[in-house]
Amino acid sequence: MPGSDRTASDATRWACVVGSGKTGLGIGELEEVQRHCAPDGRFQPDRLLTNGFAMDPLAFCRSQTCAGLSLLLHRFGIRGYATSVHTACASGSQAVGMAMKLIRRGTADYVLAGGFDSMIDPIGLASFCLLGALSTDNETPERASRPFDATRNGFVLGEGAGLLVLEAWDAARRRGARIYAELAGDGNSLSSYRITDSHPSGDGPIQAMRQALAAAGVLPEEVDYLNAHGTSTLMNDRSECAAVRAVFGAHAGQIGVSSTKSLMGHLIAGAGAVEAAVCALAIHRGVLPVNANLAAPDPECDLDFVRGQPRVRRIRVALSNSFGFGGSNSCLALRNPDEVDA
Repeated sequence: MPGSDRTASDATRWACVVGSGKTGLGIGELEEVQRHCAPDGRFQPDRLLTNGFAMDPLAFCRSQTCAGLSLLLHRFGIRGYATSVHTACASGSQAVGMAMKLIRRGTADYVLAGGFDSMIDPIGLASFCLLGALSTDNETPERASRPFDATRNGFVLGEGAGLLVLEAWDAARRRGARIYAELAGDGNSLSSYRITDSHPSGDGPIQAMRQALAAAGVLPEEVDYLNAHGTSTLMNDRSECAAVRAVFGAHAGQIGVSSTKSLMGHLIAGAGAVEAAVCALAIHRGVLPVNANLAAPDPECDLDFVRGQPRVRRIRVALSNSFGFGGSNSCLALRNPDEVDA
């Protein structure tokens, strides 16, 4: 990790790229605005001009997408390239892909890359509820997130963070680093179909997956595991499965598939980064994560889902899909270190 055995001169060779959402307001802050601006239940916007919280410039700064990035730079003493990515649910994945490109073009020797988000606040929850994106199974929350199940009715909003350390392959080998996986390629596209849905044909995800395979120099039949975007919404799961079948053809049925959102909820801007880390660990341990709560598979989602329990299997290549509102699509390709050294 940065900051452990690094000199001051190394700080400029460290970069940091993170996917992040717009930091939400705390419930206490919202209550303060409510008390001041709507004392009788009727919102009076002119009172914002006399409210301490609303007029505090630091409160505004704390809510920006770069706030978390700044904290990481300060904590680890990183002084090189730094940026945050905000492409909705594709943010974390695209940040990791950007970090790979920084290494390849020599901009940085090491990159702290990942993503984080939390929209579990009144505004975040209300927004997704109005969109009809969240599961309504409040009485049975443990099974509410069930990607690819015929009875699915939306996702469960989660929160979390995931960070990876990237460096050039040869440099990592020379210093004897523990290498979990090679980040071999990435692919990105913009569907521009609807704000909340991918095209039923899966066109945008198809482009992203094919780009990732090409960038990694990987044949479709080398892929053994897919961490699906799998949000547990009706259209997303079906269009993603259609995209997988289009990309992999007959080999689609040979790929173990799971959506780990079934286990941790949807982390929005942090999802792609955490799921990339899941893929790296899956390769390292030779275990495919389970797709929880898949009791009655949707007939239109006819892939080889990891059901019941994790599956022990050597993984040559894993793909991680992340598709965001607004049509942003990202796919990462990770390769087993033994395949690189072979």
